[in-house]
Amino acid sequence: MSPLDTASFPVPQEWDVEPGAAAVPPARRLVVAIARHWQVPMSEDALQDLELCASEVIANALEHTRARCKVTVRWTGERMRVEVADSSLRTPEPGAPEDMVTSGRGLLLVEALAHSWGWYPAGSGKVVWFECAAGQLVTDDRRLTVLVRAAQGQARECLVRSA
Repeated sequence: MSPLDTASFPVPQEWDVEPGAAAVPPARRLVVAIARHWQVPMSEDALQDLELCASEVIANALEHTRARCKVTVRWTGERMRVEVADSSLRTPEPGAPEDMVTSGRGLLLVEALAHSWGWYPAGSGKVVWFECAAGQLVTDDRRLTVLVRAAQGQARECLVRSA
């Protein structure tokens, strides 16, 4: 028997997140805390990407359903996988970059920062998932473009609020 036959990974962690914007920060921090506890070999930059993607997917679930969602975190041995189950049948679609003035950046950021993402129907709702690879960041031009546009959208949003 090889060592791979006996390899074990941490037990996936799963919890409910109650509706409301105040629930998002503790949930995203818990995702990162789990990765740290499991000693997943991720750089600080990769952990920040993990946290941002978790924040966006959890916030989308809570915003679009106004109901609790279930978060599951797994370590595959190569990637951190975060799944967010909600009660909406609405298909998740990244908006166009020009739609990112005051919102709509969430899935574009996930698409740019995660190594993969997707969704599947589950019961009376769906599960949106993403994976971030340990030890490497997505560094292509798309990442930079989306991050710059998201930052510009946030700056515009701040200007609108202060006017």
